[in-house]
Amino acid sequence: MAKIKILTDSSVQLTPEEIAEYGITVVPLSISIEGQTYVDGIDITRKDFVQKMKAANELPKTSQPPIGKFVEKFNELTADGSSVLGIFLAKALSGTVDAARQAADLADHSERIQILDSELTDRAEGFQVLAAAKDAQAGKSMEEIIDHVKHIRANQHLRMMVVNLDNLIKGGRLGAVSGKIATMLNIRISLHMPKGDLKVLKKGRGKKFSKAFDQDVLAEIEANKDHIKEVGISYVDTPEIMHELGEKIKAIKPSIDVLVAETSPIIATHAGTGAYAILYYTE
Repeated sequence: MAKIKILTDSSVQLTPEEIAEYGITVVPLSISIEGQTYVDGIDITRKDFVQKMKAANELPKTSQPPIGKFVEKFNELTADGSSVLGIFLAKALSGTVDAARQAADLADHSERIQILDSELTDRAEGFQVLAAAKDAQAGKSMEEIIDHVKHIRANQHLRMMVVNLDNLIKGGRLGAVSGKIATMLNIRISLHMPKGDLKVLKKGRGKKFSKAFDQDVLAEIEANKDHIKEVGISYVDTPEIMHELGEKIKAIKPSIDVLVAETSPIIATHAGTGAYAILYYTE
């Protein structure tokens, strides 16, 4: 039966139940650790990846799905007359969205394929994907779904704390800024992604800076609690601390849904050990 199908990448933060309930298709990215290549979510778990990353002497390398794989997936999804909306992680973090666009042009039914840059990743990307999938199930048009996703994208907030700068600096994600920060002792940074561009928001030293970061984000949520329905907390390797943070958010307003989960290998590679992010959008 012809319908609108939603496609995304494995950097997204979705539960297995959400993927199954809303019929979302997830294309996996790949990670190489010291010469061994793994397919995200297929032959390596998020928890196992973090352990391997910690033990590795070199920074893991990440790669988007090959264009040919995207073409195959687009052809498969559109074979029954359906249309496809692909929502992918920010171009600033990966070439995935560009690969998807190139593949869409090569697919058998390119006129029925639309591609969006989420301008974020993780649960923020997940919010957009879930909204699109729910709209599709409700029978909304492609135009209506895209308008809804863009509205969410324009009102999303990501605050990330990077505790160990090694991976971020090695990966070159902050350009010239990294070199300046790298010369400072025990520096932590908070990041945000306005319009898909990864930027340093603040920098400071040690646990005191992280505590102030948490307090600032909790204050933001408190100020906007009547307009927030969902919050995502994603982390690299600190589950207990992050669940405690989630409880603090629930204490602000119990009706806010809070998903606390380990982030994807793609994000963990860039952010490094101890990193975490708080993501939400206002309505």
